[in-house]
Amino acid sequence: MILVYWLVLVNLIAFVMYGLDKAYAKKGARRIPERSLLFWAWIGGSIGAFLGMKLFHHKTLKVKFVVVPVLAVLEIVICGFCLYQNYHLTVTEYEADLGLENDLTIVQVSDLHNQIFGIGESALLKKIEAADPDLIVVTGDAVDKTHTSYSISLSFFKGAVKIAPVYYITGNHEVFLRGPKTDAFMDDLRALGVVILDDTYVDMGGYVLAGIGDASLGSFNAYGPFSDEKPVIMLAHEPQYHSLYESLGADLVLTGHFHGGQIIIPGVGGLVSPEFEFLPDYYEGMRSFGSTTVILSRGLGNSIIPVRINNYPELVVVKVH
Repeated sequence: MILVYWLVLVNLIAFVMYGLDKAYAKKGARRIPERSLLFWAWIGGSIGAFLGMKLFHHKTLKVKFVVVPVLAVLEIVICGFCLYQNYHLTVTEYEADLGLENDLTIVQVSDLHNQIFGIGESALLKKIEAADPDLIVVTGDAVDKTHTSYSISLSFFKGAVKIAPVYYITGNHEVFLRGPKTDAFMDDLRALGVVILDDTYVDMGGYVLAGIGDASLGSFNAYGPFSDEKPVIMLAHEPQYHSLYESLGADLVLTGHFHGGQIIIPGVGGLVSPEFEFLPDYYEGMRSFGSTTVILSRGLGNSIIPVRINNYPELVVVKVH
């Protein structure tokens, strides 16, 4: 969403500046320097600048402004590419054999980061509903510290609880945002029926569903290792703590956080992790660490880096047997 906000803002500014400069020209007032008008076109406002040129009949005969329509076409192509890369929802299915008596379908939503997928998250919710889940798990960063909107996140949860029971653990962005507003958001989630599994677990009958809040990952002591009596499915935000998850007896862990490396280079892999580790060895998919299987979702939204490339937003569906 940061990219969208930026493009709307700079194009609006460029459009207004061309209109103002035309008005100043008619009044014989001091003009806006041409280098300033071109600057706003170069930094992403070329569509607004071009519309300003056409609507206000301004600078259309100036040779140096021929670059503006060229930039506008280029911007439309780049914007179309980036928007498709960032909003084309994909579904990845995994299978895990934990010896359950009854098969279980889990939909994992991770790293939403206030990304909007249709009005009221309708496109995302439609994909979830099509998977016919027994439960929906949200593995952190439903909100974002840089462009925080609790209402966007809340609209997703309002729709999700109508599809299946929802279980949620916090990520690092919820930790960054700790305070009265986040506390009120958590209260709203509980009122909707969302189960917050930070540092606790629930016996689901044939298996245990456990969670670890992101704030506890470095010094976890909320509960001890589980016995082998029942399979343990664990929710945690960050995949790099797999040794902790294994020590607690987790059989299957659903994680996110890495955003698929943000940019996936064909034949190489994900470019960078949130910790700015370049070319991380593990950036998506299913992997075993000893007796524990970890699924790492590429997630849905963005934060500091506003663009995904070759890395479509991902909804994870896990068929557990």
